[in-house]
Amino acid sequence: MELRPEQITKIIRDKIKNYETRLESSETGTVILVGDGIARVSGLDQCMAGELVEFPNGSFGMAQNLEEETVAVVILGTDSGIREGDTVKRTGRVVSVPVGAGLIGRVVDALGEPIDGKGPITAEAYHPIETPAPGIIDREPVNAPLQTGIKAIDSMIPIGKGQRELIIGDRQTGKTTIATDTILNQKGKNVICIYVAIGQKRSTVAGIVNALESGGAMDYTIVVTATASELAPMQYIAPYTGCTMGEYYMHQGKDVLVIYDDLSKHAVAYRAISLLIRRPPGREAYPGDVFYLHSRLLERAAHMSKEKGGGSLTALPIIETQAGDVSAYIPTNVISLTDGQIFLEADLFNAGIMPAVNPGISVSRVGGAAQTKAMKKVSGSLKLLYSQYRELQSFAQFGSDLDADTKARLALGERIVEVLKQKRSTPVKMEDQVCILYAVVNGYLKDVALKDVPEFELQLRSFMDSRYPQTMDAIRNTGKLEAETEEALKAGITEFLQTFLAGK
Repeated sequence: MELRPEQITKIIRDKIKNYETRLESSETGTVILVGDGIARVSGLDQCMAGELVEFPNGSFGMAQNLEEETVAVVILGTDSGIREGDTVKRTGRVVSVPVGAGLIGRVVDALGEPIDGKGPITAEAYHPIETPAPGIIDREPVNAPLQTGIKAIDSMIPIGKGQRELIIGDRQTGKTTIATDTILNQKGKNVICIYVAIGQKRSTVAGIVNALESGGAMDYTIVVTATASELAPMQYIAPYTGCTMGEYYMHQGKDVLVIYDDLSKHAVAYRAISLLIRRPPGREAYPGDVFYLHSRLLERAAHMSKEKGGGSLTALPIIETQAGDVSAYIPTNVISLTDGQIFLEADLFNAGIMPAVNPGISVSRVGGAAQTKAMKKVSGSLKLLYSQYRELQSFAQFGSDLDADTKARLALGERIVEVLKQKRSTPVKMEDQVCILYAVVNGYLKDVALKDVPEFELQLRSFMDSRYPQTMDAIRNTGKLEAETEEALKAGITEFLQTFLAGK
């Protein structure tokens, strides 16, 4: 069968039409400028914001500025080998990372690639690093405690599941220690932990991983790291990667704890990227959207409603201050985003009070809702007594003759401070905290010498566990301090106190 001339013309027209369509939907672009980890690419007309693009050297990039003629791409990897004129391919998907059980116990980079030498990771799925925060209707009030195992925090600045609690203070005041101790305390509590290290030394991250491994915490922990030696784009996406990995479990109805250590370095990395892609600088050279940078990350922390599975994602961001200045740009931004802050003071740290928590500036806006009834009962007056002691202490150093009431308050305050001191990597169980705090607040320690308080506490724990196990079990299992339990607790403390003082 022969084709007529008009049929041949129609076929040729169709082919040309389709050929032109293919040309118009440009899936590749050309590098016109490269340097400092940034590439300017022309020809990516259909490119999406945040889309992953591929370079000829195997590196990937993330589209940031979508301009009229070009797209500014931040390179996620090395820019060596990328030249002007290179072809850049679109992938058609935004930056995504692996999620699932295969990541637990592993150390990964900001793209979810393993860097611990334990072989490849089997991903259950790939999720975008940026997702909208859950809406108000999908959330529930924060009312379940997330125990840190740190007496000063669980009693005075309690953290709830789904809360965002900022840890803030100068460098070398114990911020990371609070975060890692909280991870160690989640052992056996069915909480998945994610530790995100941003802009830290590799040796520091290795030390943290070793501490978690020796405490058995890597069985339920993922470590995401973008160290100081890595490019700013990797440090920029690392917290979003950690959050995405946590959200996967939150939507399955599980409890997740994510630590961002620290967001001041994250802001600096984002500032570097913004200045390189020529975004207008604002205050302290940070771009105008630096508040949005952290808000869209921290707003993803939530306690989901029962209809949405009832899971939670608790965020503990860390911010480093300069000389205790909480009024600087980034600290004030993150303070306004979170539900309270744990303020660590260099002076307290240098005085040997660890954790160096300042109860005057520290606050939890969730408060008693994130405490068991037993803890709420014993710690109700603790913060007030501590604050009064701090106030009296500053006056007492100027006066020599003090009245009996002031001396008694100072003595009580000194014992409270001694009880709240805690060594690193030694989390204390909730029922043990209730026991020693009940003893100190109710004046049972007034005859115990200050230097003997740590010894008293340790011996009291073992005494109560061996002689009054039902009382400790009642506090642990019910979370309450009923009248009957309280009477037994009083009897136990009194009995032990007599033995302890007789021995001294």
